[in-house]
Amino acid sequence: MTPAARLSAAITILDRWLSGIPAEKALVNWARASRFAGSGDRAAIRDLVFDAIRCRRSFAALGGAETGRSLVLGGVRAAGADPATLFTGEGHAPAPVTEAARTPTELEALDCPDWLAPQLRASLGDKFAPVMQALRHRAPVFLRANGARDGIIAALAAEGIVARPHPLAAAALEVTEGARRIQTCTAYRDGLVELQDAASQAVTEALPLSDGDRVLDFCAGGGGKTLAMAARAQLDLTAHDINPRRMADLPVRAERAGVAVRLANTAEALALQYDLVLADAPCSGSGSWRRAPEGKWLLTAERLEELLHIQSGILDQLAPAVRAGGHLGYATCSLLRSENDAQAEAFLARHAGWTREKSLTLTPLDGGDGFHLTVLRAPTG
Repeated sequence: MTPAARLSAAITILDRWLSGIPAEKALVNWARASRFAGSGDRAAIRDLVFDAIRCRRSFAALGGAETGRSLVLGGVRAAGADPATLFTGEGHAPAPVTEAARTPTELEALDCPDWLAPQLRASLGDKFAPVMQALRHRAPVFLRANGARDGIIAALAAEGIVARPHPLAAAALEVTEGARRIQTCTAYRDGLVELQDAASQAVTEALPLSDGDRVLDFCAGGGGKTLAMAARAQLDLTAHDINPRRMADLPVRAERAGVAVRLANTAEALALQYDLVLADAPCSGSGSWRRAPEGKWLLTAERLEELLHIQSGILDQLAPAVRAGGHLGYATCSLLRSENDAQAEAFLARHAGWTREKSLTLTPLDGGDGFHLTVLRAPTG
């Protein structure tokens, strides 16, 4: 496909996304109907689509409207290219440009939802603009090394994957070339590396863990933090998720990593007490908007309020599952104080004798996703 034909394909997919079809579904449907497109074409079109979703407001302003065509046109203008060389109307190219660009407002230029800007400003302070700018760009790809990083870096390089240590976590590797080869490479198949954001790794490193601890990962999802905890210490480890299907791949991943993880339903998980309970709670996802940009535009004030109630409910539900003197780790991939420190403060107000032992807040300016962790300690008596 020519570069102009790729733009036309991205326009079609973005129009479907704007109509309410999830981006992944729209991409898959287009690919199935376009067997002529090679893997390079599909990758390039995917990048065009997700760049436009990340930068929806600014690209719409630069393109003159909020349509698939305008988002793609705005992206071309934002990149400093001449649209006339691509929007020619010849062959499979988009029709020639007639739309005028508009200068984006401050929040449009930052691709920030108007309704959420006051909360983000209050939460981020002078980091607001830099963080929002960072969220407009593709997230780096990170791996967690299960072993000596230098040897693993060499093994990856032998298969065309270039990685380097990242300072955010002791086992973090940032992939700078060959990211699309990771899941088929030998190091991944043999359990030497796991895909995991560096900030997520840093949060797991900050948890209090010792050999022999009984640990519950209550909102385990795919199990990234479960496996990262298992790599740190010899644990009696239980994983739970309200939607067990999210953990479908965890047994295979655990076997590949050579660790034992027990999967439990809610009643089974809460029947015991633990040295550490981790709740990586449902949240706005605002810290991971580079990685999952649709979430920025799907979040509403009503949904945020619902999430706040879910988070406080999970914390209250888990408090009895922590042994005397044990720890409750509360984590979110959110940038909002209402989901982070404010939740911890409200929990402490509701639960006498509990204390806050540690707090960690990361933003994309630190290199990975935005993440928050508060470690709470249960009363000893």
